[in-house]
Amino acid sequence: MRHDPISASRAAGIAPDGLVTGADIIAAGLAVAGATHAFGIPGGEVLALVDALERAGIRFLLAKHENAAGFMAEGLWHVTGALPVLVATLGPGVANAVNVVANAQQDRVPLLFITGCVDQALAESYTHQVFDHQAVLRPLVKASFRAAPGTEDLVIAKAVALARRGRPGPVHIDLPISVAEARGPRRAPRAMKLPEPAVPADLGQADKLLAAARRPLVIAGLDLVNDGNAAALERFITRTGAPLLTTYKAKGLLPEADPRVIGGVGLSPEADAIVRPLIEAADLIVLAGYDPIEMRQGWRNPWPEDKPVIDIVAEALPHGMHSSTLLLEGDVGAILTRLTEALPPVQAVWPGGEPAAVRARFHEAFAAPPIWGPHAVFEVLRDVAPAGTVATADSGAHRILLSQMWTCDGPRRLLQSTGLCTMGCALPLATGAALGAGRPVLCFVGDAGLEMVLGELATLRDLGLPVVIVTLVDESLGLIALKQRQMGLARAGVDFGGTDFAAVARAMGGHGVAVADRDSLRREAAAAFARDGFTILACRIDAGQYEGAF
Repeated sequence: MRHDPISASRAAGIAPDGLVTGADIIAAGLAVAGATHAFGIPGGEVLALVDALERAGIRFLLAKHENAAGFMAEGLWHVTGALPVLVATLGPGVANAVNVVANAQQDRVPLLFITGCVDQALAESYTHQVFDHQAVLRPLVKASFRAAPGTEDLVIAKAVALARRGRPGPVHIDLPISVAEARGPRRAPRAMKLPEPAVPADLGQADKLLAAARRPLVIAGLDLVNDGNAAALERFITRTGAPLLTTYKAKGLLPEADPRVIGGVGLSPEADAIVRPLIEAADLIVLAGYDPIEMRQGWRNPWPEDKPVIDIVAEALPHGMHSSTLLLEGDVGAILTRLTEALPPVQAVWPGGEPAAVRARFHEAFAAPPIWGPHAVFEVLRDVAPAGTVATADSGAHRILLSQMWTCDGPRRLLQSTGLCTMGCALPLATGAALGAGRPVLCFVGDAGLEMVLGELATLRDLGLPVVIVTLVDESLGLIALKQRQMGLARAGVDFGGTDFAAVARAMGGHGVAVADRDSLRREAAAAFARDGFTILACRIDAGQYEGAF
């Protein structure tokens, strides 16, 4: 076929006069930064951007709600590392996305949120759907920019750099219609250079603390997950002989079958009580990328101020949650590597064998009883799910128990909202993860959480993605009802009617089945993992079984 230079130029967004739009410049910058997909719901104010994204090779995917679209972008990022991009039109589109932007802030997700807006001159006299996007979003983002003519390449470069720097987080770009549609000379995408995370020059005090420790303990967190250097943690653990606790987001940094891994902490009071003696007995605590934003009130001042603590963080942020003897800011993996290299040969540590005993008690506490219930659901699915399966968990009572029982064989294998703890996240997270994984993803969600996002089943149908949705059906807000009982309050606002989720799945183009025993669940789950498209496994349980479970 003869090459048509005019058609090729149009496909690239280049007009016959050689000019490109502002939206083209932004799309080119996103592509260079590693964006492969953008998610959202288009409106007239972002049509030029959506068109430019597609022509730049960034696939725009339609969701049913902006909040879900943002979680899809996050799910894809967890699996592929692709820059997460959310697009929303002005007014209600922006307002719908506030929750997922707040989640990106608290869960350390480098979300690029691009919103369409009317030109400033028009906004002064035209009020329909118009409010100050930046005023609403500034408390929730690392930065908010308003693109102006000639700044598109600079704005996108700054936004990407800030989103990824230190502890990642969301950055907002307000894109006026006239800037998106105006044509000008093509400009090469910029690469904004910010200071790279480094290793402190003087690690002498840390070296001395480590050399003297005979009962060291490591608590690893989200910074090390985003650092992408689990290997450095493994070498450090091996050299020091320290047992490992993790936050929920850091599950799988070391495979949890490893006897050095005690388990995840920070949400289950029972789990925290079991590991408390280990924290008290430790003569040195090393916080490896530990981010206290994941933790609850029980983790405020969890050790005395005179306890030797080395706090290694990607970005030092004031929080007041705990004290430390030494704060090391920079590349967490590189700092761990340098500390490991300086250590003498491993010496006998924890001579009383306390870590092994605590690990045994930890796992016994969450062992599944023989009866049917949430424990049985999680145990069967862990056995059926293939190695390496990515799972997602919604917020609620089921997530607390699941996060204690579910073993991860690698990082980013159990995705959840741990900073904001928002409901309705698991299904769209699984959608984005399945898009990137190219294999079935497992989604755990309560019936209330699933009802929040039922429309996204249509998104799954349209994308043809294999997601196995395990719905815990108890027709109540189980965790809130549990808290009401514990506080001696009357039960109110926590019960709702039953939904036939199997029928909903079939109506939305998937497969659905209700299960209420182990054998049926095992059989149906195995079939679901082999099936194209999505499946809902509606598991009827008694919410009362969560009482005393965590």
